Amino acid sequence: MAKSKAAVKQATKKRVETMRLQRLCSIEDEIKKLGFGTIAGVDEAGRGPLAGPVVAAACILPDGLVVRGINDSKKLTFEQRYKLYQDLIIHAEICYGVGVVEAFEIDQINILQATFKAMLIAIARLAKKPDYLLFDGTQLPQTQIPCQGIIDGDLLCQSIAAASIIAKVTRDHIMLGYHDLFPNYGFNEHKGYGTSDHLRAIEVYGPCDIHRKSFGLLKLKADDLILEEQTVS
Repeated sequence: MAKSKAAVKQATKKRVETMRLQRLCSIEDEIKKLGFGTIAGVDEAGRGPLAGPVVAAACILPDGLVVRGINDSKKLTFEQRYKLYQDLIIHAEICYGVGVVEAFEIDQINILQATFKAMLIAIARLAKKPDYLLFDGTQLPQTQIPCQGIIDGDLLCQSIAAASIIAKVTRDHIMLGYHDLFPNYGFNEHKGYGTSDHLRAIEVYGPCDIHRKSFGLLKLKADDLILEEQTVS
């Protein structure tokens, strides 16, 4: 009996997904052939927003594990991302660490150095010490551990994709907490990114404690506030 079109389509979709997941594991597999046994993927969330911290995560997956549905966190829906986050953090054999650098320190050391610091904190918080690191992108922090950067690593490498999901969801949780403290800005919706609603709120209320005062428009606002205070005093 011939398969229905729907059954053929479903089987094809399953084969394509299996091949995608195999490709996601291929980079780690090749590195393990070189003798490295404990590989951590590292990624960040929150380099671009006008407010809140930059968050990095490092993640070590056990040999042979293929996480169904895993992908770059930006390619996933909220529901998909949160389910994968839960699957990753409760898995007994998955090791992960998280690093957070807040806005005031971003203003002090710049966003690139803050990102590097968050990554190094995340790596240091791993329960296992990795002997190889895979970073998303080509800008890497200084580390004594052998490493490489991969352009679009969160699309091409399973451990980096896992780190991207953990970093993204962790940062979202932090921004929801900040929304409770600073409800005028809508951090629960835009998570600190420069949306039109966010920019309007800054125009009305000015920057709050978690805004990055060294960023563009916010730097101008912060300079204006300092000038006003100096004029009053």
